[in-house]
Amino acid sequence: MQRITVFFEGDGAGVGGLAWGQQQVWRAMVEVGTSMSMGGVVPVTDGRVVADFADELRFLMSRFAALRSRLIFTEPWHATSVDACHLVQQEVVAHGEAALEVHDAAPGEDPAAVAAALYAQWRARNFDYEHEWPIREAVVRHDGAVTHVVVQISHLVADGSALGTMIRDLAARDPQAPPPMPPLALVAAQRASTRQTDIAMRYWETALRSLAPRRLPEAADRGEPRWRQVVWRSPAMLPAVERAAAVLGTDTGSVLLAAYAVAFNAVTGQTAPFATQVIVSNRFRPGLADVVSPLAQNGLVVLDVDGTTPAEAVDRARRAAMNASKHAYYDPAARLALLDRVGPVDLAVFYNDRRVGVIEAQTARDTVPTAADVEAALPLTELVSERPMAYFNEKLMINVDDVVDVVQLTVEVDTHHLAIGDLHRMLAAMEAFAVSASADQAVASM
Repeated sequence: MQRITVFFEGDGAGVGGLAWGQQQVWRAMVEVGTSMSMGGVVPVTDGRVVADFADELRFLMSRFAALRSRLIFTEPWHATSVDACHLVQQEVVAHGEAALEVHDAAPGEDPAAVAAALYAQWRARNFDYEHEWPIREAVVRHDGAVTHVVVQISHLVADGSALGTMIRDLAARDPQAPPPMPPLALVAAQRASTRQTDIAMRYWETALRSLAPRRLPEAADRGEPRWRQVVWRSPAMLPAVERAAAVLGTDTGSVLLAAYAVAFNAVTGQTAPFATQVIVSNRFRPGLADVVSPLAQNGLVVLDVDGTTPAEAVDRARRAAMNASKHAYYDPAARLALLDRVGPVDLAVFYNDRRVGVIEAQTARDTVPTAADVEAALPLTELVSERPMAYFNEKLMINVDDVVDVVQLTVEVDTHHLAIGDLHRMLAAMEAFAVSASADQAVASM
């Protein structure tokens, strides 16, 4: 393996704290003990050589101050405590050097396998937050030609949308385009946003005080692997939620959230308002669309679906989601202090609609899906995979995946709180709700 030294320089240098989204990510990273990194292996088919990738890495490091950042732990325990997020510092440097790794596949060796093995090694090794840049990049060569590029980026400095910004700017290479807001400028702006935090905390406190302390049953060992990941796919659910959204004049996200709320309460036997934390990107806020930093924070959805029709449940979900998004930008320390003051409320139930590319790529349908479209796809519902997890730091999290042509859900669950059989029933109930919401008789009242 060869290392190519890449020199870089850029603006935004200094020392400061972590931005709000970074604090949330850092807390999660400490809890699960991983860098929660993003990236992958991409085949190279356009003839680029090692020097081209060195230039690309130089561009990324120079343009995006987040990639020139490393952490400073004033006290050693700051690196391991979930309660020290607000004490962790970051330093952005003005210039320095990074390394592009070059791996040569041996004669007869599959370069794709070499690239995949390297990425697996990287994923198994946490970033050295104090001494390593939060980006790793390598190329794999075979017979002298570059066949693959491997990239890994720590979640502490970017989320999926930030990666999109970096990819777009890398393709454009416009020397006149001003760089996005650097992380320390974002930190300064957030510190001045005390009113935003105050408004958000008033919403959270009212919502928290309206909830029952427990959302799921007390822990019980059922003799099955405790932490499980389930991937479930429903081709029928997509036309169902599209049909319901079209008739109700809303978005598919509201239909899916309502399906979750109704199914959760049905399976757990609750009539109290449904509550879940949701992941809100915050990129809809002025000036934040292209910031290279994790901007997502937890929002809180509270939704009463007891005795509602599907159409009513969808409308309430739409309004609840808007309220959650509006109040999901705040100083995390203020939220933690509020939770301590209000007392124990079980908030370990999550929902994350991570459809970005799918939604952006959607075009208006010429026709609304029919009930026959939904019915024809119902036999195609499948459990794609189910595997044990080494650890899961919540009780239930449903992710709506960014997959075309179907609704695909990736679910993590603590079976001490929700048995795997109950989870399967919940997924089936979500699909049944979507089908019901798409039926003419269900939406005619709106």
